[in-house]
Amino acid sequence: METLTKDVAEILGLSRRASISKYDLALRFAAGLPVSTLDRLCRAVAPEDNSFPTELIPRATLKRRRAKKVLSPEESELVGRLAQVWAMALDVYQDEETARRFLNEPHALLQGKKPIDVARTNAFGASVVEDILGRLKYGSAA
Repeated sequence: METLTKDVAEILGLSRRASISKYDLALRFAAGLPVSTLDRLCRAVAPEDNSFPTELIPRATLKRRRAKKVLSPEESELVGRLAQVWAMALDVYQDEETARRFLNEPHALLQGKKPIDVARTNAFGASVVEDILGRLKYGSAA
């Protein structure tokens, strides 16, 4: 789990240290992440989709956040949650394109919904997607 925490911090551009704890990330999320973390995540997960940031945060709100250069704690938690799912997908597939395809194609275990859409709804949705990724990684049916 420590590796996943480090991967999330790396994806978001938060850590230049060798190690970062989950608690460190929790404190950063509570304080509000820089808007640049959203931009980094969007470039990783959906590099061809210019509308992806506004699928996560409404356009007018995002404009205000860009002016202040900081996300709210709730928006920060969303960015962190999606970074964690992205890190797990990369770990499972070992290839960005394949990980993106998994996240953006409807999945039978999600009643035909896209994993990225389920993960962004709330922490429980992200947990369901993480469970599917875990089953894929460790060889049980997914």
